[in-house]
Amino acid sequence: MAYPQDFVSGEQYRYALTNFRIAHEKVEEQRRQLEEQERQIALLRSRIALLEGTTKTQDTLTKQGGTSVDDFSIKNAASQLERLINRWAAEVVRAPPGSLDNIYAAAISDITGSNEPLPPGASPMQVQNILRHVMSDMISAEVINCLIVTNSSEANVQLTRINEHLFSRNPMVAAVWRRQTFSAAVDTCDPNMAHGIFNDQMPSLVKVLGASMKGVIRIFDAAYNFSRMLHGANVSGASTDAFYRSFVPEIGSALLPRQIELIRRCLKSERGEVDRVGATVFPGLVKVAKGTTTGGEQDQDNMQSVVRRAQVICECALLIGADGTVPMA
Repeated sequence: MAYPQDFVSGEQYRYALTNFRIAHEKVEEQRRQLEEQERQIALLRSRIALLEGTTKTQDTLTKQGGTSVDDFSIKNAASQLERLINRWAAEVVRAPPGSLDNIYAAAISDITGSNEPLPPGASPMQVQNILRHVMSDMISAEVINCLIVTNSSEANVQLTRINEHLFSRNPMVAAVWRRQTFSAAVDTCDPNMAHGIFNDQMPSLVKVLGASMKGVIRIFDAAYNFSRMLHGANVSGASTDAFYRSFVPEIGSALLPRQIELIRRCLKSERGEVDRVGATVFPGLVKVAKGTTTGGEQDQDNMQSVVRRAQVICECALLIGADGTVPMA
C-alpha cells in the first residue's frame, strides 16, 4: 500500500533555507551585540567607579570608612585639625622663640601687610589666638580653596581655575573631574612647596619663629589630608555636585551669627552692644552648589550653605583676657 508523501518544490526549499539562514544570522548578530553591550557596560561601570572615586584607593583618602563624606565627618575632622593648631600656638606661647610683642607684631604684619609699630604689652592669650588666625588664613587660602594635587604651586593654581570654570558650566562634570583628579593627587606635599607657601603667607612669622615653624609642617600635612577628604570624596546628600570652600572672617569685621561661632562669651553682645571679630581661630566651611533651574533657565548665583561656622573670639574677650580674666563660654 502506497502512502502519500508531502513534497515541496526545490524553489520553496531554497527559499525556506535562505530565510532560516538569515534568521540564524540575525540571532547570532543580536547575541554578539548583547555580549558587546555587556562588555561596554562593564567597562563603563568600571570607568564610573574610577571617576566617582569608589575604588579602594579612594577609600583610603576619605579616612571615614567609605567613599562619601557627610557634614558630621567634616565637622569631626575639622575639630581635630583645630585642636592641632591650638596646641601648636599654645606651645609657641609657652616657650616663645622671642618676645611676645615681636611675635604679635609679626603676625599682625602678615595679616594686614603693614609694618606699623604696635603698642607693647601683648598678652599670651592675644598671641596664641593671633597665631591661630594666621594659620587659619593660610589653610583657607592655600590648602582648602586651592586644590593641591601636585607639588607645583603653579599647577595647583591652574587646576583650581579649571575646577571653577567647569563648575560654572556644569557642576556635575566639575564634581566628577575633582574626584578623578584627586584620585591621582600626591600622597604628601613636598616640604619645599610648603615652605614656599609659608614664606608667601607669613614671611614675618617665619623669621621670628625660627625652629618653632617645624610644628607648622605637621599642621600643613593634616590640613592637606583634610582638603583631600573634602574634595576627593563623594558629597552625600541632595547636592552631590557641590564642593566645599572655606572662609575666614577678617579681624575687626562684624559678628555674623550665621557665619561665626564664638569660643568665648562676648560680654558686649550680651549687653546689646556691638562687638567685632578679634581673631578667627579656625576657618568656616560652606558647601557651594549651583543655583536652581527655574523656567528652563539656570540661576547664575551659587547657593552656599554653612557646614561649619568659623570659630571666632571677639575683641572684648581678647582685651579682657589681656587683663588676666577670660570669660568662658
